[in-house]
Amino acid sequence: MPPARLRVLFLCTGNSARSQMAEALARKLTGGKADVFSAGTEPRAEVHPLAIDVLRQTFKIDASGQRPKPLTPFLTERFDYIISVCDRAAASCPAFPGDPERIRWSFPDPAEVEGTPDQRRYAFEKTGHGLVTRIRLWLNLPKVSAALNEKERRW
Repeated sequence: MPPARLRVLFLCTGNSARSQMAEALARKLTGGKADVFSAGTEPRAEVHPLAIDVLRQTFKIDASGQRPKPLTPFLTERFDYIISVCDRAAASCPAFPGDPERIRWSFPDPAEVEGTPDQRRYAFEKTGHGLVTRIRLWLNLPKVSAALNEKERRW
């Protein structure tokens, strides 16, 4: 039986910006070798338009089909990692089956930035670049890298 795929859940409060961006970026950076999801403790009605636009323009990712999702349906699923990208979600994150490793990345909410359109867009770009840096570092951890490459070694 082949090993289970690496599964990660990115978590934030509204699931409209940071965790959506993390989901899309991690999916791209893992090259499809991991099952990547995101959810919110209090999901908003839609993904922030600047999150979608920055993913498309800056990172060449089409995330137009992504939608905010509540945390509840994921509570019975197995994950290897639960990565919270905001402090409120980290503080209220419930238990998951199998006791996945929890990682806390604290990013300010770019949707809360006020100012000119350029300043607001910059906040989303800065968040995206910060997420790429953290995701790349995480993917290079020996335990994560080994899990992603397990299938290749077996062949």
